[in-house]
Amino acid sequence: MTTDFRLERLHHVQLDIPAGAEDECRAFWGDVLGMTEVAKPPVLAARGGCWFRGGGLEVHLGVTPDFRPSLKGHPGIQVSALDALARRLAEHGHEVVWDDDLPGHRRFHSSDRLGNRLEFLEPLPVATGA
Repeated sequence: MTTDFRLERLHHVQLDIPAGAEDECRAFWGDVLGMTEVAKPPVLAARGGCWFRGGGLEVHLGVTPDFRPSLKGHPGIQVSALDALARRLAEHGHEVVWDDDLPGHRRFHSSDRLGNRLEFLEPLPVATGA
């Protein structure tokens, strides 16, 4: 199939949050994960929520009136030093659930302070022939 367009990259992931939860988001996405908060355009800032960027990833946290955390749907975030991230999350009170069901990767699931599911994964080293 030929198309006149091409998909280039994922620009951002948006997760829902309840009204007034921006400080909890800053504590998790900024303080725990080390991402930088990005100013929202004024017309969008009036809606609440906050945006974060780091390591080529952008996360938009948008206010929804009938908030329910995403228990299944999730962003998969590739990281380096997966064990160090797991320790940091655990030190900040976030459960880390390891899962070895994805071939070629080590991974675990956790959640933000609001209960949104997150997957963190790291590729396994590629074996070289002897």
